Amino acid sequence: MVFALLSITTAQADLAPAEQAAVFKAAGFKKGADGRYIRCQEDTPTASYEPGQIELMDLNNDGQPEAWVTESSMFCYGSPHTFFALVRKDAGVWHTLLDDVGIPVVLKTKRSGWPDIEVGGPGFGKFPYYRWNGKSYVRVTPSKK
Repeated sequence: MVFALLSITTAQADLAPAEQAAVFKAAGFKKGADGRYIRCQEDTPTASYEPGQIELMDLNNDGQPEAWVTESSMFCYGSPHTFFALVRKDAGVWHTLLDDVGIPVVLKTKRSGWPDIEVGGPGFGKFPYYRWNGKSYVRVTPSKK
């Protein structure tokens, strides 16, 4: 699987525990008894499951990182296996800008400083993408590819 967030500058370990908890909460995750963050609880644990992870990236080049939060599970998310949320801290509070099931691909095209984000998955067809409208990401179909 190719994950298109190759220019990540910081990782989950660089966030203080309270910040990690706030990021996961904004993305809809809860902390499990084992300390892992979970969004979708599998009835029977599978080999495809990967608990919540955070990767930071400054998407709009404002000097403040946004957070990609992911969880993988074939049971929960089907063939793409991956849920993702893009969250941003604004006025001290983390909130979700975009969430979907699939593989987020940050495109070179931008609007108002924010990149378009394609959501890939299995197959070779055209994939949907999201474009910043000045306030939020909105889905555009089909992909520009």
